[in-house]
Amino acid sequence: MTLLDRPLTYPEVGATAGQLPDGYDHLRVQRVIGHGESTFRRAAERLTSWQMHRAAGLTVEATTPRVEPGSRVRLRLGRHLLRISFGCQVVYVVEDKRRRGFAYGTLQGHPEQGEERFCLEWREDDAVVFTITAFSRPGTWWLRALAPISHRLQQRYTRRYLHAL
Repeated sequence: MTLLDRPLTYPEVGATAGQLPDGYDHLRVQRVIGHGESTFRRAAERLTSWQMHRAAGLTVEATTPRVEPGSRVRLRLGRHLLRISFGCQVVYVVEDKRRRGFAYGTLQGHPEQGEERFCLEWREDDAVVFTITAFSRPGTWWLRALAPISHRLQQRYTRRYLHAL
């Protein structure tokens, strides 16, 4: 079984669209990335074509060139002996007139269990707001032992995603 053929690792699929489930660490950050329709459209293109992940420093191998429900993606972090490879599956896509985004969940073999949502909103005041919402917990014994490092790494990549758009 290849990395991208594996099942999801958590039962609360789609929960980033509502109340986050108990038993996980929660993350919710947002930032105004600009104003106006052109900013919204450019950011949506970067988000839904995996460019944001690449700009954040990850290597991306996706089963589809654009985000769509069921897309699977292998993300690689680091280099050489310190490289980590993990898979995720897009569990839903947001495509409204003034909102774009998606959520993906962890596949078996990912060091964590959970889901992360990336959503752009072009608000009535013309602000374009990028929100990242996630719930996660260590999926391996070694990650539980390295929890402080794992939290810092997640915070680092969250900042990188925010800056990438």
